[in-house]
Amino acid sequence: MDARRALLVSICLLLLPVPLFAAARPLLVCYGDSITAGYGLPYGQSYPAYLQRMLDAQGYHYTVKNLGTPGATTKDAVDNLQTVLRLHPAVVIVEFGGNDGLRGLPLAQTRRNLSQVLTALQKAHIRILLAGITLPPNYGPEYIHAFDQLFRTLAAEHHVSLIPMLYKNLIHVQGTIQHDGIHPTAKGSKIIAETLMPMLKPLLRKK
Repeated sequence: MDARRALLVSICLLLLPVPLFAAARPLLVCYGDSITAGYGLPYGQSYPAYLQRMLDAQGYHYTVKNLGTPGATTKDAVDNLQTVLRLHPAVVIVEFGGNDGLRGLPLAQTRRNLSQVLTALQKAHIRILLAGITLPPNYGPEYIHAFDQLFRTLAAEHHVSLIPMLYKNLIHVQGTIQHDGIHPTAKGSKIIAETLMPMLKPLLRKK
């Protein structure tokens, strides 16, 4: 009887650490479009994948979940909010707006949608890092300026952390953009993760 009990205890001890460890790691969700999804890249080369490796290396015990969807607009961000909220993440990086801008959608619509996303996340007591992006020069200086300012305005209104331009550290670095002129390469994704880390760290907790 004692031998059976000892065997049962041993089995339980082997099984318990996996779910307990998984439950102990808070979730960091990267919520965005094709830039987040890692469009055109092999598995493990998106910026969320690089973030996971950087966080692990620096002692931040978070699980990074990539919820990037190629082609997604800010309307899609609103429509899929419940998917994010059901995960109960500790932190969310919000990276939307680029497809709105490329399609020339009304800026008021983009701002309203992003504001709705930020409001819902804040009501759920989720810490937020908003990631901005800019547009190609052919969209004209007036539209581009208003588009860029949109992210700063939202960050100020909602009191959330902001990276005004996600590509700021890779624009003039060779080999960081794919041939389509839009999406980052693996090298570019790594630089994006490095760009996010300084603003992300104040939102994280070390255990």
